[in-house]
Amino acid sequence: MAQAAALLALLALSGAGLAPAQTAPVGEPAQVVITGSVVERALADAPFAIGAVGREDLRAAGPMVQLSESLARVPGLVAANRWNYAQDLQISSRGFGARAGFGVRGLRLYSDGIPASGPDGQGQVSHFDLAGAERVEVLRGPFSVLYGNSSGGVISLFSAPVRGTRVEGAVDAGSFGLRQVRMQGETHLTPSLDLRAGAAALEAEGFRPHSEAERRLANLRLAWRATALDSLLVTVNHLDQPAQDPLGLTREQFDTDPLQTTPQATQFDTRKTTGQTQFGARWQHRYETGALREVQLAAYAGRRDVVQYLAIAPATQGSAAVCAQTYVPPATPPANCRHGGGVIDFSRDFHGAEARWRLALGPVDVVAGVAADRQRDDRKGHENYVGTGPSQQLGVLGALRRDEVNRAASDDVFAQAEWSLAPAWLLGAGVRSGRVTLMTTDLYPTNAVNGDDSGRRRVSYTSPVLGLRIDAAPGLKLHASAARGFESPTLGELAYRADGGGGFNTGLLPQRSEQIELGAKWRAETLQVDVAFYEVRVADEIGVATNAGGRSAFQNVGRTTRRGLEIAARWAPLPAWRTAVSATALDARYRDTFLTCAGIPCAAPTVPVPAGNRIAGTQRGTAFAEAARRDAGLGEFAAEIRHARALMANDLNTEAARPYTVLGLRWSHRASAAGWLGGGWSAEWLLRVDNVFDQRFAGSVIVNEANGRHYETGAPRAVLVSLRLIGP
Repeated sequence: MAQAAALLALLALSGAGLAPAQTAPVGEPAQVVITGSVVERALADAPFAIGAVGREDLRAAGPMVQLSESLARVPGLVAANRWNYAQDLQISSRGFGARAGFGVRGLRLYSDGIPASGPDGQGQVSHFDLAGAERVEVLRGPFSVLYGNSSGGVISLFSAPVRGTRVEGAVDAGSFGLRQVRMQGETHLTPSLDLRAGAAALEAEGFRPHSEAERRLANLRLAWRATALDSLLVTVNHLDQPAQDPLGLTREQFDTDPLQTTPQATQFDTRKTTGQTQFGARWQHRYETGALREVQLAAYAGRRDVVQYLAIAPATQGSAAVCAQTYVPPATPPANCRHGGGVIDFSRDFHGAEARWRLALGPVDVVAGVAADRQRDDRKGHENYVGTGPSQQLGVLGALRRDEVNRAASDDVFAQAEWSLAPAWLLGAGVRSGRVTLMTTDLYPTNAVNGDDSGRRRVSYTSPVLGLRIDAAPGLKLHASAARGFESPTLGELAYRADGGGGFNTGLLPQRSEQIELGAKWRAETLQVDVAFYEVRVADEIGVATNAGGRSAFQNVGRTTRRGLEIAARWAPLPAWRTAVSATALDARYRDTFLTCAGIPCAAPTVPVPAGNRIAGTQRGTAFAEAARRDAGLGEFAAEIRHARALMANDLNTEAARPYTVLGLRWSHRASAAGWLGGGWSAEWLLRVDNVFDQRFAGSVIVNEANGRHYETGAPRAVLVSLRLIGP
């Protein structure tokens, strides 16, 4: 942190006496961001690295189902489309979250200010309503630590405000049996009350066998503004998503035929059904006079139900009945007698609340608040088979093997201040302090065979951040920041001990980081450029220790370093032309040697991972480029290029997805539909062709997959046609 303070001081001296920056250039999109700031401000004025994907780009990127469609525009962020609806999107920011095998790990997720991440740091984005979004903000770097545990980055979706009475109906049809129907309507119920409601139904066959999926999503947004000072926002959403799981491929399978499905997927009928309903409300009151300028209260509650059938062989699971009959203490029971089964079945109830106050103390703006989040999982595990011998059935619900209650809780206090030192200087600082409690109560018969997996763990943290922005010259702003971050183990990572004993993995420590960032933002009449350089040093990085009997145990693998450079640029050389480029370079390495497993079964790690290896799940670089031309009569034509360097699949760096470059083409056009539907109606067309040259590549990897099935195939050439009818 001493180095960071010196960098901040150097930056402050470099900006002394320089003129303040000019206003936003003519023609620049109005990009206003909230994430990371005390007050709402223009993206160019934010004293940290942040990107925003606007409504137009979201709508042009695809059927508005996955965040991966559009987030390639944001440097420093990897949102890999797994082309597998049974698995959550893989998202990482500057290497944080790269190790996640399921769910989004290491990043904080929000939709209209309502958390989509649990108290233990794991979250999902499958319920995000992209069709109703105004923008998605992505905060990277030190200031993300102000969002609490596991905030290596922040992704926030903001829904569009209701601007009048409007109806939209849409039909999407694409390759691999993709079909989607969407309906959305919005209106002002009264001068102070407005409503938006929407629903979507999707079906997809997939380009690999056993990858069919359905998705039904419904959203409601109710906004009330009694006066200019009081407002209330209420949101409700529901998700229902059954999907088959084609699983990953080994290197040999991928090289032979990347469009195949591993035989275990059909043998065990691997699949996942997800259902979630969530409610959220946010009340805001502003004051016209006095130091207290705003009070905001938010609360949410919901339920998530998941049933997932895995490809775990009966021999690996053993039989609960046989184990109970044949085991003779005090001998060590076979590993499969402690197995949790091949079917995951849990119901999660979650809720939370936050209160914050904003004060104006002369040149200093301050936000302070408290937050509490709770989660309870009623988790069961079953065998994924019944019977024995020739009559045995696989991929069905069998005997109970796991029955427990998991709880997670977080309690936080936070404060953030921004001080206008001078017309050209802005100093920002903040701190968040919290406590995370994780516990399991094992309800399954606790005997010498199965053991008692009950346990409790509580960890605390304090994460400070300091930043400075200087208007160094007309159109040029420089910024620097430094912070300490914190990431607790998840409930899943604490569930099992590496020595095979019962109870929580009490030896697993949270990982802590020190981060610095230097950046610049330049705005000219037709060009805008954002650049950020960073270094992150992590202590006690969490990684896989063992895979035995179907149980994964985790360990601290020592110190790691992440260094990177991020560039984003937009250029409009002519009124009809616009281009965009983003590029990321990341060097993420282990600094200490540690032991890992070579395969399964693995009762203890024995294979050394040398210091200097790349962190599993990270890649050295990604890039996105777009060129678009808009014609008033013909619409917009655009070309997109996406490039990714090799993606490490395991800690030993013996497996990696190869680099790839794919080209996408699109055409969009909005025209009057008065001749079809009457006055005031318009039709919006979108035609996309992705992976034009039909490249074969692995779009994502399953990190440290114990069976070696690391590779998830990216989509071949795909065509999408969308028609959106928008009413008056």
